[in-house]
Amino acid sequence: MPIYLAGRDEDIQNVEQMFDALTMNIPTQSIIFSGLRGVGKTVLINKLQKIAEDKDIFCKHIEVEERNDFIAQIATCSQAFLRKVSTKEKFKHLIQKPLDAIKALVISFDPNGNAFSLSLQEKELYKSINLTQSLTEVFVTIGETAYKTETPVCFFVDEIQYMRSEELGSLIAALHRTNQLGYPVMIIGAGLPKIYKMLSDEKSYSKRLFLYKEIGSLTDEQSKKAIEIPANKFGITYSDKAIEKIITLTKGYPFFIQQMCQIVFKNTNEKEINISDIEEGINEFFETLDIGFFKVRYERCADSDKKFVFAMVKCGELPCTISNIAKNLHKNVNQISTTRAQLISKGIIFPIRYKELDFTVPEFSGYIRRLDEYEKWLEENE
Repeated sequence: MPIYLAGRDEDIQNVEQMFDALTMNIPTQSIIFSGLRGVGKTVLINKLQKIAEDKDIFCKHIEVEERNDFIAQIATCSQAFLRKVSTKEKFKHLIQKPLDAIKALVISFDPNGNAFSLSLQEKELYKSINLTQSLTEVFVTIGETAYKTETPVCFFVDEIQYMRSEELGSLIAALHRTNQLGYPVMIIGAGLPKIYKMLSDEKSYSKRLFLYKEIGSLTDEQSKKAIEIPANKFGITYSDKAIEKIITLTKGYPFFIQQMCQIVFKNTNEKEINISDIEEGINEFFETLDIGFFKVRYERCADSDKKFVFAMVKCGELPCTISNIAKNLHKNVNQISTTRAQLISKGIIFPIRYKELDFTVPEFSGYIRRLDEYEKWLEENE
């Protein structure tokens, strides 16, 4: 978590107003933040969760992972809400209906779940065949309880792009019905740029259900604040040229700024940081990003994925068309469609406009160009 969250003041202020409405039992739109890796989506929703908790909104954070445990997590979060409500004697009678809905969800759609010890007869009784119906029942009963107890609910869902299509469609439908009934339940989500299309593909009304906000790199002025304000707390200043150099190197991506400034702070004892201090840290900066930021994504790629990535980089300017990628691989478009789909699913690339692709990780192409493996591939494909 950065000392100073630069460039997100307007987003925070807008969401605070929505939280205020929620605390008055007024249903409000949910929000989806999208953007590349390293732009600060998770940092932003963590900040918003702290604000919501300070306003006595019941909050839980869910990070969706590729192991597909969303149902287990949403059930656990819903149970936590019921535990909070049940601490007040006058609300205990409101617990049974949502608890039954959670049981049905877990028994039907969380094969590994063991949250409830039930007999075979009871399991058959609670079993559901429809995820949308089951999840909607959980949200509606939770929402009703939230309304009657004046305890609004906000689920923070990170890495939405890893949700399975069926789960995402059911979540949208459940939230939609809950809002229709006027219950104070909202979701603040974050994910890679492809989530806008994912949501639209699942339910046409998702465009009305969610506010979409794209989170990008910082402007020069915002970057300057991100560099200077944390340093000022330690009595350190940056020269104008040093700031300009950092902005040029990092392209305004918050995580990159944070890494560069940490390296310079660690290696410099002076109270004023000059451009020479930045230049001395450039090699370490790229080494740090290569090992800790880029490599982990690259190593998730199979051999066919890597060749696809190399072909993208060879295109030069990004985004690039699928036809140019195929040309660089000496194949036709149909032959590379499976690899394309796999890389999108892994969160390495995302589609832009019609038949164009880009990396989800900023400056990933620069990392690829620094690899000996890429140089070898170029020589073999001349």
